Amino acid sequence: MTFASTSNAAPAETPEAVKNVVLVHGGFVDGSGWAKVYNILKKDGYNVTIVQNPTTSLADDVAFTKRAIAQQNGPVVLVGHSYGGVVISEAGTDPKVRSLVYIAAFAPDKGESVQSLIANPPPGAPQPPILPPQDGFLFLDRAKFAASFAGDVSAEEAAFMADSQVPWGVQALGGAVTEPAWKAKPSWYLVATEDRMIPPPAQQMMANRAGATVVEVPGSHAIYVSKPEAVAKLIEQAAHGKM
Repeated sequence: MTFASTSNAAPAETPEAVKNVVLVHGGFVDGSGWAKVYNILKKDGYNVTIVQNPTTSLADDVAFTKRAIAQQNGPVVLVGHSYGGVVISEAGTDPKVRSLVYIAAFAPDKGESVQSLIANPPPGAPQPPILPPQDGFLFLDRAKFAASFAGDVSAEEAAFMADSQVPWGVQALGGAVTEPAWKAKPSWYLVATEDRMIPPPAQQMMANRAGATVVEVPGSHAIYVSKPEAVAKLIEQAAHGKM
């Protein structure tokens, strides 16, 4: 594991640690994948809320996330995985959000969406096995799910994730961010160096552009499932404002 701080958005002062963490999942999965991270954070004394965003449209997913933020009794660390990074970039402008944490996630700029960010993949990058849309929703090829999404997750767990996929709305894929929260608030970013869904160079580009504090961890796109300790550690660093 390597750490490299590239932050240019440090807070003016270091208040006491934030105790509220809101976790936002990405496409094709639901909030249950956060269970191991949730257990670590709860054990360490954090109040943790998992958003069950429907991944139907960016507007709907932001609304679900903002409801979860509104329920908190103080400042919030807002965490997103994959497409969840788009959601937190839009919802993170909420005044309660103190900081953002991206876990192998999209961190779009103003006017960008997942669709625009994946339009021109780096040469030689693996192609996610996304099937043609069905009634406006996307799925991953079950036979290729493990290799592409969860290469370092147990075979049994990867098979369950493949068989319990949540339909990802085409409207969510094309939802563009209006004003990215990372431009005004400090952010942290975990790059999964063996990711076959979002190329690691693309993750690095987005993290650097956001001025995030970056940690690189060997792992698949499902690193929040396979390496929950590393993910929880970065979230706790964000809660303490450690750059």
